[in-house]
Amino acid sequence: MRALRGFNLSSLVFLTAAAVLIFIVAAPLLRLILVSFETAKTGAPTLANYATAYGTPRHITALINTLWMGAGVVILSTIFAAPLAWACSRTDMPGRGFIRIAVIGAFVTPPYLGAIAWILLAGPKAGWINRIWFSLSGSDQSLVNVFSYSGIVLAMSANLFFFLFSFLTSALDMVSSEAEEAANILGANVFQTARRITFPLILPAFLGGLIVIFLQAIALFGVPALLSPAAKFPVVTTQLAQFFEFPLRIQVAAAYAVPLVGLTVLLFGLQRAMLARKGYVSVTGKGGERRPISLGPWRWPMLAYALFVCGISVFLPWWILFQTALSRAWGAGLSFGNLTLHNFWTILFEIDLARDAMTRSFRYGAISACGAVALGLIVSYIVARRLSAFSNVLAVLALVPLVIPGIVLAIGFYATYAPPPLALYGTATILILAFITRFLPLAYSSCAAAIRNIHPEMEDAVSILGGGRMTALRRVVGPLMKRPLVGAWIMVFVPAVQELSTAVFLTGPQTRVMSLMLLDFSEQGNLEMVAAASCLLLMVILAVAVIGFRIVGRDFMARSG
Repeated sequence: MRALRGFNLSSLVFLTAAAVLIFIVAAPLLRLILVSFETAKTGAPTLANYATAYGTPRHITALINTLWMGAGVVILSTIFAAPLAWACSRTDMPGRGFIRIAVIGAFVTPPYLGAIAWILLAGPKAGWINRIWFSLSGSDQSLVNVFSYSGIVLAMSANLFFFLFSFLTSALDMVSSEAEEAANILGANVFQTARRITFPLILPAFLGGLIVIFLQAIALFGVPALLSPAAKFPVVTTQLAQFFEFPLRIQVAAAYAVPLVGLTVLLFGLQRAMLARKGYVSVTGKGGERRPISLGPWRWPMLAYALFVCGISVFLPWWILFQTALSRAWGAGLSFGNLTLHNFWTILFEIDLARDAMTRSFRYGAISACGAVALGLIVSYIVARRLSAFSNVLAVLALVPLVIPGIVLAIGFYATYAPPPLALYGTATILILAFITRFLPLAYSSCAAAIRNIHPEMEDAVSILGGGRMTALRRVVGPLMKRPLVGAWIMVFVPAVQELSTAVFLTGPQTRVMSLMLLDFSEQGNLEMVAAASCLLLMVILAVAVIGFRIVGRDFMARSG
């Protein structure tokens, strides 16, 4: 009887998890497509929304600009990430561990904070780089201008190159150097070996990284919102935001967003087609050695390049943010008389809205991380142990948000859960559900990788002793997965705290979060307050990341790959 009760409880939990997955993933995407074909007042079928969305030259221009911007970010991110990944994984470049840690700094830095930092650094008149250039050259022409296509691409690439770096280092770390050495013995040079041996083995990871970067770039809202108006470079995300202004045009917004889903499917279809004809794997019964390649005197130029990339993506942005946060007037320069802690005091104790927004961000991020990890654990357990005939469908649903732009998910959530009877728009509930959905793939992938390392025989022993599935999950699987679960929680918490693309379409007056508050401050020109709040956000994220290093290990951010 006890085993029967355990079975009933576990079945209820698993069915509930499956229902939640359908509720938060499948329903919003389906509703997004349906709404795009409905009239605003009657809900009657129509194609007028698509005619409105794509019948205006300005909207077409924004779409073309978005694709052009995504391509530029992919190219520059590859230039940043590929040499660093190769140097850190396969060479004797000094400081490899430091470079890996520094690159993670790009991940924990929200893209919109990077854009704010580059406004302070490369603004056409007041940016520090141009001010130094004016002083040295006597010219009145700006050297750099962040309010341009190249400035937008740089600000995005400085953050997004981390994804390709992570994909490539994970793949390169798995490739044995024995095949490369055999090729060298047979007369192949370094470039031939890389082209014929190394690159084919990491091609799936390389293509996957490029697709993720492209999808992230076209879906980001914060960077274009800060830079594209002055650059006169409209993109899809800023145009979607205009559809959400009064009068609200959710049907047109849905129609404008649906092609992004089609583009996602097309990209992954191309990836499958490119990899379908050829397959490259290392076949061996034992782990091969991974001896680093000696760069000789070139190891120092390689280190210089790595430090240059880390400098423009992490060191310079962080320095200018902290310098501005400690300044009475950021344009007055570095001087003892200009130093102050008043900006931090104001954010923490004088501006209630700022303090409340900061608290909400951390609270929503923590709850979302707990929800995503719990759901990811249950779903990955169902899939790994094949407890349902629809296990593969659940696996696909758990991973779908990874390849759907966050802004598309947000519109789907609005179309599904904002109208009555649920009427969740502007509530903490819809934000937390959206964050869980957005970052569920990170939690699911980490949990799935950990469960694959746990043999089912231990759970069978629990069953023999009279325990059910839930007992095995609580008493055996859970304790064995403590470290991966902590890593998964951190992997969700960090991006959830800084999320903007989703929050901007779902938040209300009582649920504004840190990312939106920073955007408001920047639009008001209060850059000292922006910098102070940014530094507080970065310090909390860094503290969480350090805890991840201490508990899980250096590679905790790669465990979801």
